[in-house]
Amino acid sequence: MSNALLPFIGWTFLPNLVTGWIQSIYYAAVTRVGDPKPQPGSPRYVKHRRRILVSVINAYLLYTIYEAAYQLRRQGDFYQLLGIPHDVGDRGIKSKFRRLAATHHPDKISASEDRALSEAYFVHLKLAQDTLLNPMKRFAYDRFGPDMLEWQHCSSVHDYLLFGLRYYSPSYIGAAIMLIILGVMGYLQWGRFWRYLASALLILLEVYTVTRPSPPPFLTKLINPFLIRLTTHPPLLPFQLLILARKAILTLFIALSQLGPLLQPPTPAISSSPNAIDPQQLLRLEQIVQANEVEATRLLGLDMAPVAGDEQGVKELRGKVKEWLVQNTIRNDPEVRDAMGRALGKRRVGAPVGARVTR
Repeated sequence: MSNALLPFIGWTFLPNLVTGWIQSIYYAAVTRVGDPKPQPGSPRYVKHRRRILVSVINAYLLYTIYEAAYQLRRQGDFYQLLGIPHDVGDRGIKSKFRRLAATHHPDKISASEDRALSEAYFVHLKLAQDTLLNPMKRFAYDRFGPDMLEWQHCSSVHDYLLFGLRYYSPSYIGAAIMLIILGVMGYLQWGRFWRYLASALLILLEVYTVTRPSPPPFLTKLINPFLIRLTTHPPLLPFQLLILARKAILTLFIALSQLGPLLQPPTPAISSSPNAIDPQQLLRLEQIVQANEVEATRLLGLDMAPVAGDEQGVKELRGKVKEWLVQNTIRNDPEVRDAMGRALGKRRVGAPVGARVTR
């Protein structure tokens, strides 16, 4: 597995793992003897874990970008190999190559093992000189890196540009399609605008950097002077800047997917008490009751339609409805029936009808 993928794989488990360690060490250091530590799930524990996790994610984001820059430095480039600045001319390239060839030429090495290494190193030096002395290849190398060495069919700057854009465009198209699909499926909702904006800016940076006849001014006048004066990192070529930008954007997308749930305001917890009433359920219940009341009124109106305008008929209907309610509702009530049973049980045995009950 490539070492370049390890930092991205680490995003799946390292932030939570390191957060657990730091939180345990923090509680062990600040909790006094005899005092209870915050229990998992408690508001204090959750607040501390959220803050630590946000700090760990930001720190790992910076580390991933630093690690990508470190890998670029280890890989080097033709300018570092020859020990020449980026704006050197043909004369400076030839002069430096002659001095290095005088030291590392295979004919000057006697040991067989060292001779094989020296031959490989000399061939690499010769490839670097030939590439940088050819204006078209130098233009393509500065913008596309060592990948252009395999594009043997290109014979002009125009050919290198067209093939380079076709070479890298599928990765951008695939990334855009993936972002759209994940957005439609409901994933990556938090920070979606910033993801699209960062992707568009990356595409503009790539096109701007590749199509310019010279390196971008912000690279030669801002980034590289900063690296030379304040760090030990060598100045960046345009293709190295683009590699760092791609990895930084990808890392930022992963960090946003983990920071989103942490930066959102916490949702109020729903009480687990059986007597708690959900406001939404109460609102739905009120709507159902209102709908049933309207339907009952409509049905009653349909039943009263045959006697509408007939006062005598309405009076008789009300009497029958009252009698029905008494017979089928009141008397069927368990409490009413129980009371009537107790009253009948207290009547004197053999008493005439209408006699009072005994106390």
